[in-house]
Amino acid sequence: MSADSEKEATRGADGAGGAVGAAAATATVGDEAVRDAVRDTVPGGGEGAKEPQPRSVRVVLFALMIAMLLAMLDNMIVGTAMPTIVGDLGGLEHLSWVVTAYTLATAASTPIWGKLGDLYGRKSVFMTSIVIFLIGSALSGMAQDMGQLIGFRALQGLGAGGLMVGVMAIIGDLIPPRERGKYQGMMAGVMALAMIAGPLVGGTITDHWGWRWSFYINLPLGVVALAAISVVLHLPKPSREARSARSIDYLGAALLTVGITAIVLVTTWGGTEYAWGSAVIMELAAIGVAALVGFLFVETRAAEPVMPLHIFRSRNFTLMSLIGFITGFVMFGAVLFLPLYQQSVQGASATNSGLLLLPMLGAMLAVSMVAGRVTTGSGRYKVFPLVGSVLMIAGLFLLAQMDTGTSRVTSGVFMAVLGAGMGCLMQITMLVAQNSVEMKDMGVASSTTTLSRTLGSSFGVAIMGALFNSRVQDVMAERAGALGSKVTEQSAQLDAASLAKLPVPAREAYQFAVSSGTHSAFLLGSVVAVLALVAAVFVKEVPLRGAGGPPVAGE
Repeated sequence: MSADSEKEATRGADGAGGAVGAAAATATVGDEAVRDAVRDTVPGGGEGAKEPQPRSVRVVLFALMIAMLLAMLDNMIVGTAMPTIVGDLGGLEHLSWVVTAYTLATAASTPIWGKLGDLYGRKSVFMTSIVIFLIGSALSGMAQDMGQLIGFRALQGLGAGGLMVGVMAIIGDLIPPRERGKYQGMMAGVMALAMIAGPLVGGTITDHWGWRWSFYINLPLGVVALAAISVVLHLPKPSREARSARSIDYLGAALLTVGITAIVLVTTWGGTEYAWGSAVIMELAAIGVAALVGFLFVETRAAEPVMPLHIFRSRNFTLMSLIGFITGFVMFGAVLFLPLYQQSVQGASATNSGLLLLPMLGAMLAVSMVAGRVTTGSGRYKVFPLVGSVLMIAGLFLLAQMDTGTSRVTSGVFMAVLGAGMGCLMQITMLVAQNSVEMKDMGVASSTTTLSRTLGSSFGVAIMGALFNSRVQDVMAERAGALGSKVTEQSAQLDAASLAKLPVPAREAYQFAVSSGTHSAFLLGSVVAVLALVAAVFVKEVPLRGAGGPPVAGE
């Protein structure tokens, strides 16, 4: 083994891996700490209670998956109810803020929730985020006008920021990286379920119970998660003296919040609400950059930084953050444009938009489960970022070849290739990132990786969307003349009703334009995905922490 590799492996043992001693005190499956974490609810719990223990851990994991489902399902359910909400509350001109307020609050609060969990204890902070999310859901369901709904959605998003981070950090506490692969299928399954079932559930709820139940449906699920976590989960938390000795980095939190908010607004408004070169977008970009530069300066001097910069000294952590960003960029771009292509060009039904993604999501779920099992059995993981990046590049390139004559079977195969690539990457990035830091930084590691993926999705939707819209408008102007330009002057994305009203020549021109737009968007995605492959090449296979003790340097 080279000196450089040995140094990295030693850091895995002493920094991330050396935290095994802390892991034993922070709930590790098969170790003393997990018995402590679950024994209060296990009949006859204690040293001899071996069989009930996994069941108790599964109860906690079930509650965590519910919380994860809440975070991922909400926007998809609410999106389906939007037309009904506008019809009831009015305020069409502010409709985009119903989603933007939620997204902003979620993104801006994500790193802060992670740090709070590290400072004050994971369980209490996570339960607080669930309570805030449920309060926001209840108030959103009771909103009487669009202004109230936007404000309550921001509150809901504030709680949602802690849901995903809390789930990942608690899993990081409970289950050592070597064993965590067994549970990757659960997390990938929740993601697939949310994307497939979200539109269907949202439409059913809105049609039969009314749009307010799109928010109220969160309440019973959230209460179940709260009850299970409150009763079963018992994690160590810092002593009162330790908590009082640690202060919150308020200035860093404020600067990071401003920076993230400005960046998300740039990616949300650019090319839609305002032109990319407009003064508003330029000012927001300048504010975002200035705030983030100030944040980096403050973090180097803060006693308890919101995002400790030393975590980026780990090569693997930095590379996983980059790969997570690119995965978010690609995945959410695909989720946006694939249903649009299938509906506009292939004539698929919009009501089953979630099912249209089934080839991609099914492949992602299957490969994620296999990758998890192999990682658990062998302790090796570098092959998955490499193979996943190659498959992601290939899948995007294949999708870029679709045209107006591509069959659903062919596009489904292309989607499955992309899904297989993402299945290799989605959970491995979090696993390796958490394995690369000490246990005391588990929260900020989880939140930073989650934030990277969130920002990647924002940039992916914005950049791929801008390219798609530009290409559609150009092709419509070329093929349908003045009528084509008029059809797409407000939006390059037409719904089924608008498409059906077009004359046959204009409709055919639009279908060709959409296939050209998706070609450009996916081709760009494949180029960006090459960066993930380059990053994967430099990943070092530091042995994963296991339940039996620290990894051997050089393993």
